Parts: sequence; C-alpha cells; structure tokens
Amino acid sequence: MLLIAATTIAVAQQKQIDYEAINRGSFYARGVSGLRGMNDGEHYTTIGNGTIVRWRYWDGQVADTIFKTSDYNPLIRFSNYQFSDDESKILFATEREGIYRHSSKANFYIFDRTEKSLKPVSQKGKQQEATLSPDGRKVAFVRDNNLFMVDLASGTEKQITGDGRKNEVINGIPDWVYEEEYGFSRAFEWSPSSDAIAFYRFDESRVKEYSMNTFNGNLYPVNFDFKYPKAGEKNSIVQIKVYRLEGGKTVNVDLGTELDQYIPRIQWTGIKDELAVHRLNRLQNRYSLLFVNANTGASTVIYNESSPRYIERIDDSKLTFLPDGKRFIVQNENDGWMHLYLYDHKGKMLHQITKGEWEVTSIDGVDFKNGKLYYTSTETSPLRRDLFVVDFTKPNSFRSRKCLTNRDGTYSTAMSKGQKYYINTFSNSTTPTRVTLHTSNGSMIRVLEDNARLSESLREWDMPVKEFVKIPVNGVVLNGYILKPKNFDPAKKYPLFMTQYSGPGSQNVADRWGMGWEAALLKEGYLVACVDGRGTGFRGEDFRKCTYRELGKYETEDQIAAAKWFAEQSYIDGKRIGIYGWSFGGFMALNCILKGADIFAVAVSVAPVTNWRYYDTIYTEVYNGLPQDNPQGYDNNSPINFADKLRGKLLLAHGSADDNVHIQNSYEMVEAFVQAGKDFEWVIYPDKDHGMGSSHNHLIRKAIDFVKRNL
Repeated sequence: MLLIAATTIAVAQQKQIDYEAINRGSFYARGVSGLRGMNDGEHYTTIGNGTIVRWRYWDGQVADTIFKTSDYNPLIRFSNYQFSDDESKILFATEREGIYRHSSKANFYIFDRTEKSLKPVSQKGKQQEATLSPDGRKVAFVRDNNLFMVDLASGTEKQITGDGRKNEVINGIPDWVYEEEYGFSRAFEWSPSSDAIAFYRFDESRVKEYSMNTFNGNLYPVNFDFKYPKAGEKNSIVQIKVYRLEGGKTVNVDLGTELDQYIPRIQWTGIKDELAVHRLNRLQNRYSLLFVNANTGASTVIYNESSPRYIERIDDSKLTFLPDGKRFIVQNENDGWMHLYLYDHKGKMLHQITKGEWEVTSIDGVDFKNGKLYYTSTETSPLRRDLFVVDFTKPNSFRSRKCLTNRDGTYSTAMSKGQKYYINTFSNSTTPTRVTLHTSNGSMIRVLEDNARLSESLREWDMPVKEFVKIPVNGVVLNGYILKPKNFDPAKKYPLFMTQYSGPGSQNVADRWGMGWEAALLKEGYLVACVDGRGTGFRGEDFRKCTYRELGKYETEDQIAAAKWFAEQSYIDGKRIGIYGWSFGGFMALNCILKGADIFAVAVSVAPVTNWRYYDTIYTEVYNGLPQDNPQGYDNNSPINFADKLRGKLLLAHGSADDNVHIQNSYEMVEAFVQAGKDFEWVIYPDKDHGMGSSHNHLIRKAIDFVKRNL
C-alpha cells in the first residue's frame, strides 16, 4: 500500500507536456553533427562550436582538432564543410542568405591545412554552391546566374558563362521547380580528373512569372518575381554542357530531340571523360540513362524504364557506379518493390541483388574488394529501418543477407571509406536518439551519443504512450498510431485530434523518436492519432501509386474511414474528432472536413493546395497527369469545388510570401467559402514563406486555442 501511494504521488508530480516545453526543445535529441569519413578509413570528422574535430574509428576517441575558427577569425560561423579529395584543403560557407528551400548564397572560405591559412574564395560578391575541384586546386561557383572558377594558387577568377540573367537564363544552379522537386541546389559537377565541369543551363524565358508582394515595414510593397511553371504550363528548356578547362571549350550534350523533358540528375561514371545523364519525359513515366562522351557531347542510351503510372522520384540513390568501371547498381521497382539490381556497363542486367515484399531505402556502402553491399530496408516492418549486408556479386545471394541491427526502431548508417567501420543512429518511439560506432560485422566499439541527460529528464514528464494500430478500411489495412496519456481511462470518452501529411511516398507513422506539437493536446484532455493512408510510402508500388490521376481521392477516403474506425472504439467520442495538416496535409484537412462532414467536427489547414492547377509541373503532373488530359482528376479532388459542404469548424492559415504553395490557393478557397455563405476562421501571416518562419509559434498556439474552443 505504501509503495502504491508513493508511486501515485510520483506520477502526480510529473509535469504535463505543453507546447512551450516542446518549443523550447525539452524533448530534442542530440546527434553527431557534420560527420565525414576520411580517406584513410580510420578517422572521421565532426563539427561543433566553430571547430572541426578528427576522431579515431577504432576507439571513438578524439585524435586532434583540424580547424578552429577562433584561431583565425572568431566572427566566422559555419555549419557545413567540404574536404578536397586529398584532404589538404577545407571549404566552408559563412554569412549565408537563404533563397529557396535548399539554395543560399554565402561568403566561402578555403582553409589550407598545410599552410595553416584561411582565405576567401572571392571578394567580388557572395557565391552560390562553391565546390572544390577533386585535386583541390580550383573552386567553381555561381554568381548572378553565371558559372565561375577560381584558381587557388594565383587567386585568378574566371567567368565560364556570360549569358546568365535573372528570370531568363540560369547556369550552374537549378530553376525553382528543379530545386524544389528534384532536391538539389548545385547544378554542376567537377570531373574526377578536375579537367572539366559538367553543368546545367536553364532557359526559363518562356516560363510564366509568379509575383509576390512583401512589405517588411516599407512604405510601398516590394515585388518579388520569379519563374514558376504551374501544372500544364511551359517549363524551362534544359541543356547539359561540359566546359573543358584546357582550351576553355564548352560542349553541348546530345539529350535527344525532345525538348519538353526533365534531367533530374547528372553524374560522372568514373570512366575517363564519361558522364551519365538521367532523362525523364514530361509525364515522368519513361526514364532513360544516357552515357555521354564529354569531349564530343555524343550520347548513347544504356538503360530504360517505363511505367503505366510513373517512375519513382530520381535522386542520388538511383545509380551507384562500381570502381571497376564495368558495372553499376540500379534502384528500381520492377517487381513492385524498390530493390537493387546489378548491371554491366553496356546496360545488361546481371542479377537482382535484393528481393522480397519490402523496400530498400538507401545504399549505405559498397565494399568492392570483398563484394559486400550495405543497405537499409523495411524488411522487418514498414515502420522500421534496419541495416543489412549482402554479397552483391552473386545471383540469389539475397537469400543469405545478414541483418546487422538488433532493436525494433529506426536506424540510419554512415559507413567509413573502405567499409571497415560504420556509425549507426538509432531511435524508436520510446528511446531518444542513440549513436553508436561499429566494426563492419556489427560489433559495437562504443556509444558516441546516448542522450542520457534527456532520458533522465523524461522521468520528470508525464510522457504519452504511443500505441501502434492496424486499421482495416476500404479493403486495405492502414498503419496508424494513437497517443494516450499514462493515466488513460478506457471507460472515458475522449475527443480525438488526427494529424497527417498523406502525400505521395511520405510516412508519418514510424517507430522513431519525435514529439510534435499535437502532443500538447493530451494535457487538454484529447487523444492524438495519425494514419498513413493509401499513397504513402514504403509498402510497395501498388499501395503508393494507386492514387495516380486521382490525387486526394483515396487519401481522403482513408482518413475519413479511419476516423470512423476510431469513432467505433469505446473510448473515443465520435462527435468530437478533428484533423490537421500542413501543405499536402492542409489540402487533405480541407477535403476531410468537406467530404467527411459527418465525422470531422474541426479542421486546421495550413498552407494548403486547394487546386492542383495552382501547383508546379514536376510534382503535380507526375501524380495527376496534365490538367488538359485529366480535368476530372483535378476538379473532383479540389476542395474549392466542395466549399458548400462545410459544416464543422475550420481554421485556415497561410503565409503571404509562400513561394512554394502560393497564397492564391487560400485566397481562392476563402472566396469559395464566402460565396457559399460559410463561416470559418482564417489568418494570413505577412511576408512569411511555406514554413511560416518567426510566425510559426503564433500559428501553433492559435491552432491549440482553436481546437480547445471548438472540439
């Protein structure tokens, strides 16, 4: 009895989670910052407090400090760095100014480890994407849409292109839509021998402009105009060029006769003067790999893929060239699941490396000498990630693959060069991030970060219990979770607040550490749930691509059905269910409260797409086709067309300077509600982008208050 009483008192004294605690980082788990494996395969580097520190792999101890800003310029602040191939020089950026999601301009510096000198790359204005040549003798960068090169020995700066002009021509960096959807901000690549630079040229003169007004306390607004191709509209014309340092000649790459196409990646193959170009058609359902002679620009199609729906997004993991120059590894979903295949250099498939009803999510390392490939996959569960090793050289060797991880949760891996060691980052829903150092056979050397202080502090808090659930609806079983307080009473009826994103290939329901703002609602007496419906990722091609040309239809049906499933649970008040989402999730929240008016009482929609005609070409058309060819797929899933169905309480929020999902979306939604005679709440955040910046906390506090008042 005394023990029970003491336990009750201890629980009662625990602090309840509120948004202020979440916002100040009370549950933030530390990791290892700026990890880089060094050439010798025996050391790695990290960054912190203006220093670059070298560590030993074999025991995880500090070897020495390579660079310290206070020794040279204490005012310099940097968060990223790049070694030259011989590691004699280090390049890093300071005084960054953000442009779009990934891009920025900055002042770049070179630290020479031999001379112990720190010098600016250029003093003629900030640079974008400064990158060392492999031999460490030169730096290429972009300024004012043109490509430049600096010789580090002489300090001579050379302009490679001269036709770059704002909103007309871009050299060496992507246009807006490539940066946003293909996820890269540097559009040039040094050749391995440092004698050439392959680069993109975007002619965006025919692309229509989008104009945003920003205010920032000015007497008159400032217009920010940029090229933004909306669904069905014209894209930039893209060329790939190769600049030869010797002679200064620029060669045009033969990309075929089709102009309306995409080049999502380029990369050097490792063979002298051979460039690989990835090519997609406008609908993104036909993919080709081209090998290019960098001296002449002549190209040969080596490998093709096609799909009745679409080719999954092309990124850096698509293709891995082996150092023998004779083979490469392709990641594709030929059998309905994302797996790895070995090809020879002529494009002939040798064999499938991985196989099963699960998906490879990353290639973490290739031990060419010993024929081993390290990869992360969903084999144990779509909710988890584990590290495996397999012999990639032999057919059917996937049957003898070995799992190197042993806890339920989510792992990510950084291999050493030479694949002798690796560093694992692990977490699950109850365990904050834990970083460990291992030998390649899985044996742990030491713990690098265990977040012991955070784990100890969690005892002070009334931590929610995350319960993973399987929800059978619409002929499929969906993965979900529900957050409950420790003192959950199954005899009570709780209101439920659902959070989701639901976008193609995404995942919210995963066994990993994290604390979203929604957890603060448990203190107010709500339960919180999340469900990944059809169209989300890591459950095979058919589950992910069934939404093709009907973007929003099945996703909305699944959230509505899941809400009704929750309403049938004895502890849920089925008349008090709400839903929240941001961006694609905001689009979903609107559709749910309109098409699911009989189950959703409240919705919070932030920065939503309200008509896919207003969003960009690459993202929209790959999932929904061209609006000219599929008008019903656009119209039937646009919340604007269902504004008259609003019955519940709605909060709509958007930033006026959102370059991604334009405020036009919310303006059109507001007008539709006004014409339908519907009441709702909405808030515009002046001069804020898609992430809301400094207004984010105000928005979340407003959302919490809105839910408390209406649900």
